[in-house]
Amino acid sequence: MAENNAQLKADIEEFVDRVWPEVLDDIEALVSHRSEEDLEHATEGAPWGPGPRAALDEALCIANVCGLEAHDCEGYLGYADLVGESEKQIATIAHVDVVPAGPGWHTDPFEMVRRDGWILGRGVIDDKGPAVLSLFAGRFFAERVAATGKRLPYTLRVILGANEETNMGDVEYYLAHNPEPDFLFTPDAEFPVCCGEKGLYGATFRSAPISGSVEGSVIRAIEGGSATNAIPSLAAAIVRADAAALPAAADLEIEDASEDGETLARITAHGIGGHASMPAGTKNAIAILCAYLLENGLCSEAERTFLELEATIHASTDGSSLGIAATDDVFEPLTCIGGTLRQTVDGRLDQTVDSRYPKSTTSEAIDAELEKIAAAHGCEFEPGRAVVPFYVSPDSPEIQTLVRCYNEYTGKDTKPFTIGGGTYARHFKNAASFGPEVSGLVTPEWVGSMHGPDEGASEEQLREALKIYIYAIAELMKLEL
Repeated sequence: MAENNAQLKADIEEFVDRVWPEVLDDIEALVSHRSEEDLEHATEGAPWGPGPRAALDEALCIANVCGLEAHDCEGYLGYADLVGESEKQIATIAHVDVVPAGPGWHTDPFEMVRRDGWILGRGVIDDKGPAVLSLFAGRFFAERVAATGKRLPYTLRVILGANEETNMGDVEYYLAHNPEPDFLFTPDAEFPVCCGEKGLYGATFRSAPISGSVEGSVIRAIEGGSATNAIPSLAAAIVRADAAALPAAADLEIEDASEDGETLARITAHGIGGHASMPAGTKNAIAILCAYLLENGLCSEAERTFLELEATIHASTDGSSLGIAATDDVFEPLTCIGGTLRQTVDGRLDQTVDSRYPKSTTSEAIDAELEKIAAAHGCEFEPGRAVVPFYVSPDSPEIQTLVRCYNEYTGKDTKPFTIGGGTYARHFKNAASFGPEVSGLVTPEWVGSMHGPDEGASEEQLREALKIYIYAIAELMKLEL
């Protein structure tokens, strides 16, 4: 990499212009696979289900076409190498699995749509689009090695995960069978570079049998949300009431659902979905629905107690209504949202919560407060995942290299930051998350956010990210690892 950076940037511009149609075609192919976790249909070689398996196969095929040596790790994940002079590794890691599509889409979530310089489809920004970018970054260097015969100083490894959106069992498998890269970044956050991630916390509140066919119940059926780590845009209930007699309300549809001589009403709440770590600007559909049921007495006494719990959960997104609010000098304040509401076959109601917490508190402290809330509302409390916060010094040479490369390409003067989302980076000793999202990006009204309906990405945003990734990898290759 002895050439000057001006020539390198010119070569990157030419490469991106030349391959961009192929990049879009490959993102489209990857989006076409419904790669939601499906453990019910998991098999040997497809531990996360057939969808993630198919998407992983597609990504490994793209890797081979890009001139990288692709490897399948028994379906848990895969990786593709460009072997360097040293066995030390500079690596990227992206994922091909997605959260469930959920309701509210205006296009087919698994058929990528191109419109006015934007692409729409589940995964275009989280994280299938970035996965393709990482593979084409590898292709840039593979073409140069083929042309010059000179290897990179370190091996470049592109890791392709398939279980990031749920439990990250893929990366656990990887680390059990492979040494850690010497430095790794994941294209699964915002630019410029994230050097820290809040702790991840999940739990479930579970009622006694109180609804459905339980004697005296008013709520016959209720459900909301499709993923525990997403703010739901849709929730619905069927209640024993006359639809014509119920008052209209904002964000609600009320219709007759009577059957078999029983008078029933279907109430559907429409919110604004989004990622659990970024509740600003969202409207939780479960909160809207439960508030309406409570305000209009559409509940038995036992159901009322649970709806009052719902009101407490949804009264804040910073955890203050639950007594778990926290902040510190490194991370933004704690967030806590209600993700999914489910009714079990025996009439119990399960409400999940998802919290992202700073280093000033612990999962044990959150457990203690939520257990009190559950007991006060006659509910069981089941703690779920608990992952401690992750932090790498923003002054490290690798982090500073990423920031410098981003600033050079954009003309900005940015600094490393921390986030509430959870990425693969937290599983590695020396890692960071590095774009491709851009804070404050103005989007058309028909473009949604990651984890929400109409998930979209700007082509220009992705083109610039690919250039930055190539340049950053070239600069990382100059460091002493």
